[in-house]
Amino acid sequence: MSAPATPRPTLSTPATSATATATSTATTATARPAGLNWRLRFALLSVVWGFSFLLIKVGTEAYAPFQVALGRVFFGALALLTVLLVRREGLPRGRRTWAHLTVAALLLNTAPFSLFAYAELSIPSSLAGICNATSPLWGMALSLVALSEDRPTRRRFAGLGLGFLGVLTVLGAWQGFSGVDAKGTALALLASLCYPIGWIYVRRALASTPGSPVALTGAQLLVSTVQLLLVSSLFTSAPTSFPLWPTLSVIALGALGTGMALQMQYGLVTEVGPTTAQMVTYFIPVIATAAGVALLGEQLHWNTPVGAAIVLTGAALTQSRRASSPADA
Repeated sequence: MSAPATPRPTLSTPATSATATATSTATTATARPAGLNWRLRFALLSVVWGFSFLLIKVGTEAYAPFQVALGRVFFGALALLTVLLVRREGLPRGRRTWAHLTVAALLLNTAPFSLFAYAELSIPSSLAGICNATSPLWGMALSLVALSEDRPTRRRFAGLGLGFLGVLTVLGAWQGFSGVDAKGTALALLASLCYPIGWIYVRRALASTPGSPVALTGAQLLVSTVQLLLVSSLFTSAPTSFPLWPTLSVIALGALGTGMALQMQYGLVTEVGPTTAQMVTYFIPVIATAAGVALLGEQLHWNTPVGAAIVLTGAALTQSRRASSPADA
């Protein structure tokens, strides 16, 4: 099954950074995962991406945020480049393609990964996961301006308003946002905004670029590795030690959460279609919250799960389209 040639902005995940490039091409996903039933792989993907925010939190206990982001893209690129080596498939060619991939890497990897890592210095991993779920809300708002063919509907406008009402609920707006770190929350929301901006850029600049999703995504992560290596060398000092759990967290964040998870998502899109595969986004904040509470001892107040449910409902509405309506086509 081929990836959509001209898809619309879809639900973003912690790793859609790279998925955006993959889903915006008209190439065929050549590898179909075998073995596990697709429902089990769907559940596994939800868990892997849901735990990403916990892994970021643990990683920042020993490493600077830029270093956590660097490790994430490095090990993610290593995983995908290994897949390309096994397939005997090369990286994309052409200066123009690599120039666009450089911008895509900045918007979809370097910036959001760094922002989430900085955000989790002061906010719970569960809140970061919920902030990530606002990406489709930002995407819908931006698409009204940047994508003329993506016309608004009453239902999608309602979803946008409902989603941001959910954000206010999560943050406890009625009590003056007390107990919420404003800077950390703003950084997490800004990170979630990076994804749809990058997706729109990718859709305009790389939609017809030849190459498989794995090749384009691997190249994008490779460019992001170079970007973060430069930034880390300028703004951080080299770590003097490599504690076990933070180090393993960063490796897992990259190799599993960015490498293996993307491969798994490509397989799901091939087998059950993009609409079903993208439903994984609805489970990520739930798992991120559960992991943060159970394993990191983060506090959970009633407004967090209620607000998260409102956010996800609004996000679902912004993605809905009535097949029979020309405006929704």
